[in-house]
Amino acid sequence: MTTMIDHVEAAAAEATERLKSFTGEAKAHAESAVEKGTKAFADASDFAKGNVEALVASGKAAAKGAEALAQDAAEFGRKSFETATTHFRGLSTVKSPTELFKLQSEFAKSSFDASVAQASKVSEAVIKIMGEVFEPLSSRATLAVDKVRSTAL
Repeated sequence: MTTMIDHVEAAAAEATERLKSFTGEAKAHAESAVEKGTKAFADASDFAKGNVEALVASGKAAAKGAEALAQDAAEFGRKSFETATTHFRGLSTVKSPTELFKLQSEFAKSSFDASVAQASKVSEAVIKIMGEVFEPLSSRATLAVDKVRSTAL
C-alpha cells in the first residue's frame, strides 16, 4: 500500500524531472539565441565592411575619372591654344578683307566642330565614369535587398 509519503515523493520526483526538462530546454533555447545573435552580429559586421569597401572603390573610380577628365580638358585647351595661335599668325599674311573673312569663317567652323566633338567625348566619358562610380554601390544595394528578402522569407 502506498502511503501519503510515497505520493509526495513521487510528485516531488516528477516535479524535479519536469524542472530538469524545462531548464534543459531553456538552456538550449538560450544557447541557440546566443549563437544566432553572434552570427547576426558577424554578418552585420561583414556587411558593413563590404559597404565601406564599396564606398572606397566608388571614391577611387570617381577620383580616377575626374583626373582623366581634367587631363583631357587640359589637352583640349592646349590644342585649342596652339590652333588659335597658328590661325592668328596666318592672319598676318592676309591681303584682302575677303581673304580675312574666309580664314575667320574657316577658323570659327573648325573651332565649333572641335568644341562639339570635345563635348560629345566628355559626355561619353562622364556616363562611363558614373557607371564605374555607382557599380560598387549598386552591387551593395542589390545584396542588401537580397538579404532582406531572405530574412523576411
